[in-house]
Amino acid sequence: MPKSLKEAHRGITPVKISRLKDALHSWQLQTAKARFSEVFRLARTEGPQIITRRGQEGVVMVPVERLDQLVVRCRQPEESPLVG
Repeated sequence: MPKSLKEAHRGITPVKISRLKDALHSWQLQTAKARFSEVFRLARTEGPQIITRRGQEGVVMVPVERLDQLVVRCRQPEESPLVG
């Protein structure tokens, strides 16, 4: 995995993903494969789509623009309260 994606992953915790479940559509892997074009379209228009396998969270499909935002946000250094 490219380093930038590893860095982006550090900012995403299971707690954050579980909060997203209410707002996202969840797909079983076999359904997502059969309806890939729909999953793709919904990820672009409605937001991230969770894809599960055997009832376990697997991956989240997000538009590349959203991934870019997450990577940039993860790279921004946290400001110290002592700055300034």
